[in-house]
Amino acid sequence: MAPHFSKIRLGFKLNGIPFDREGLKEVAYSFIKEGEPYEQAVGDFLTDWLSEKETIQIKTSGTTGNPKLISIKKQYMVNSAIATGNFFKTTVGDRALSCLSSNYIAGKMMLVRAIILGLELDLAAPSSRPLANSTKEYDFCAMVPLQVLHSIHDLDRIGTLIIGGAPITNTLFQKLQLVKANAYATYGMTETITHIAAKKLNNFINASEVRHMHYKLLPDVSISQDDRNCLVIHASKLNDETIATNDIVKIISDDAFEWLGRYDNVINSGGVKLMPEQIELKLAESLPRDFFVSSIPDEALGEKLVLVIEGDKIDIDPITFANLDTYETPKELFFISEFKRTGSGKIKRTATLETIK
Repeated sequence: MAPHFSKIRLGFKLNGIPFDREGLKEVAYSFIKEGEPYEQAVGDFLTDWLSEKETIQIKTSGTTGNPKLISIKKQYMVNSAIATGNFFKTTVGDRALSCLSSNYIAGKMMLVRAIILGLELDLAAPSSRPLANSTKEYDFCAMVPLQVLHSIHDLDRIGTLIIGGAPITNTLFQKLQLVKANAYATYGMTETITHIAAKKLNNFINASEVRHMHYKLLPDVSISQDDRNCLVIHASKLNDETIATNDIVKIISDDAFEWLGRYDNVINSGGVKLMPEQIELKLAESLPRDFFVSSIPDEALGEKLVLVIEGDKIDIDPITFANLDTYETPKELFFISEFKRTGSGKIKRTATLETIK
């Protein structure tokens, strides 16, 4: 008898074709032998998923420490898929698009969700424009910010869009206000089997909703804080251990929190601790380009707060800094033609700063 975690729910389709367990094994074998690189990754994962093994080896992202290989229980991946389905109200037969690499947890979980929830899943190469070669409509899709930015004019064909892997820039946030897709930023990591919380990004009823955007927890997850004010995750259906992160948060309620920034990014300028992400939030509405706040060495202050803006040099109106406290006001501005970014579009702050020197 097949293990519970490898049962395929009636309604599941892959690229428009229904498959049972044995049929999906054949597809996996075909992908591995004859498929494109992204299909080979799908085939490798499906082969692992449909095996008798109860765990899968996955490399972590480094959110809770240095990247490493960890073993994740397949049953916990099933639990995660069900929690996502309940939170976003997906139903059997919903059409979903997988456009993330199956070498990583986010791409693997799109396959698991489809199998467990009975979704009709189409595969697309994990390119920057995954919707470019199709006119189909989808009920559910996961993307990284870079894909969202390059697909902005096609997003009306998606019902629910979850976005993870990198922060949402102000530029992307403003563009999302013009699309019909219900977009959500997700919070999570490999150790929590992708997201444990989601935050609405657009289609707000009123302005107060925008001002109070908080991450809402998925079912069966609870949170606390450590002595650094960093988030601690309790999710026994996703991980055997309590997970301590390096993300500084403000807990709003039992099921909601506000992300404030990374503990590793905190700047100590003249003895005052500054959180770049919170300063960036205050500047977001005033600056028309992508930017970030960081620091450079300074003899007097130890670390000097600086503002780094992408693109050619422009005049910045002093009113831009009106909402900042004295210590939060950047002491120097830098313009860089193009930021260094990860494959998911996340700005590499340290690498970008090094181009200034």
